[in-house]
Amino acid sequence: MTGSEYDVQKRIYDELDGMGLSPEFLEPDESEMRKHKDFFETTSFEKYGYENRPNAVALHGGDGGGRSLCLSGHVDVVSPEPMSKWTLNPWSTEVSESEIHGRGAGDMKAGVAAMIFAVQALQANGVRLKGDVQLETTIEEEGGGVGGVLYLRTVRPRTDTALVPEPSSHAISLASAGVMYFRVTVPGVPAHAATAHFGVNAIGKMVRVIEEIEQLHRDRQSRIKYHLVDANPEMRGRATMIDIGVIRAGDWPSTVPGSCEIECRVGFPPGETREQVMRENESAVDRAADRDEWLSKHRPQVTWFGWKARPHETDESDPFVQQVRSSVEQVVAVTPAFIGGASGLDTRHFVHHGIPTVTCGPQARRIHSYDESVNISSIVQTAQVIALTMMDWCGVS
Repeated sequence: MTGSEYDVQKRIYDELDGMGLSPEFLEPDESEMRKHKDFFETTSFEKYGYENRPNAVALHGGDGGGRSLCLSGHVDVVSPEPMSKWTLNPWSTEVSESEIHGRGAGDMKAGVAAMIFAVQALQANGVRLKGDVQLETTIEEEGGGVGGVLYLRTVRPRTDTALVPEPSSHAISLASAGVMYFRVTVPGVPAHAATAHFGVNAIGKMVRVIEEIEQLHRDRQSRIKYHLVDANPEMRGRATMIDIGVIRAGDWPSTVPGSCEIECRVGFPPGETREQVMRENESAVDRAADRDEWLSKHRPQVTWFGWKARPHETDESDPFVQQVRSSVEQVVAVTPAFIGGASGLDTRHFVHHGIPTVTCGPQARRIHSYDESVNISSIVQTAQVIALTMMDWCGVS
């Protein structure tokens, strides 16, 4: 999981070494990254630091005269909880007739495998490229990618373009959401449950805050639109989301809770700034406090932590976008849709460094949920798309 990536990175390092690509391990330098405007202390950095959490990088060198490309994928995964919901062991990598099952199968071990398979296929067939191809497998994407893709952009040679094979069912994602986390803490007054009227129940007061945040969520979805999100029928009208993901309060049924805390994730599309979104959410909490006698005198505290990512957008007319689109059309025999803008992705770190980047990868189900899986044939097709893109973009000697 995020924070314990070493073992899988060592496995990938050995694979790249066996391919003759002279891989390297690059551990993030947190002191240097603090100078970057997109740096923030990820939750995994706060818990684990960056020691023994390397990124694995390698170079498939070209003969010269071609355009360069970076293939990038993350190896960390989110928690499989609740374990009781899984019908298979999430760490077993069960293989059925058409799918691989397990946590991270789709998000995004399959894409990482496809990157490596594509380079191996070129090697096996004696195909030599003109342009260089950088390969990288990175840490902590699920926490914001600061020690992964952002760090590598500060120390690795710049490439002309990049491709990140996150699961997309071979649609081409051109944008990512801005993502931020915030925490709201509401004070109360503890008391024995038998004399609860002497206390102030912080959970009850938090309900007022939650109601206001949910109203803001509905309001934002009604007025904020983004064409690439709306291009997906399942996401239409959901260009922005506020999710209340954690709540903590109380430690005994017979005690009135004296504090309550929620942690939320807000996602927003290109066109909004982090500062705008922060002001709107803080104002919602203020409105809840203004409407409650207790909270108006004992103000809730809002703290921003973890993810603090800007959104990104790549123009669909970019030559590399059209190259990947052509590759998908040839391999999958469909014209891929352009999507994006709903999720936070590592692609933003490339684009914010002036590198046109797309996301295009295999077909996965139930990522970040129980019974995650990825379609095997779509992994093969993704490898074929990547191989064709390398040949056509970088040029064949």
